Amino acid sequence: MKKPTVIIGKKQIIMTCLTLMLAVAVYINYATAPSMKKDKGKSVTASESGDIANYGETEFVNADAAAASDYFAQARLDKMNGRDEAVQTMQTIIGGGDLTENEMVVSAIDAVNVSKLIESEGKIESLVRAQGFEDCVAYLDGETAKVVVKTNGLDKAQAASIKDIILGETKVSAENIRIFEVK
Repeated sequence: MKKPTVIIGKKQIIMTCLTLMLAVAVYINYATAPSMKKDKGKSVTASESGDIANYGETEFVNADAAAASDYFAQARLDKMNGRDEAVQTMQTIIGGGDLTENEMVVSAIDAVNVSKLIESEGKIESLVRAQGFEDCVAYLDGETAKVVVKTNGLDKAQAASIKDIILGETKVSAENIRIFEVK
């Protein structure tokens, strides 16, 4: 009886690499998110450090206290479900077998971009919490950034500090950054 030979093609290697990259990005996002809570008392705002930063007008959106208690848990769950669906769709597209080499490259680039966005969201959330905010959720799509922070009051220096974090982690322009406040 003849032994079956295992043939590993380009598609299988690319799909495995993309899956590993996305898994690492999700793990980094998960691992870094709660780790910054212990630095909560050591915040430095732009006004305390002597640097004056003005990134334009900031628009605050307030929510009531009842909605804030469950908002962050639900937002993280919704974001994770959306990312899982995107990963599964990309895996289906790549594993479909009907793609040309150019389509495979485009799919691989899309997967890498999603992976980078996930990693950037995790970093932004961790750095914002390190500034002394109780909780934070960041949403990035490559062109815009939206950050929701839990605070009892957000002043212009804190908003400038959050925008500075986002500008340092992404290529989003200052006018495409929105900060939402949940009390």
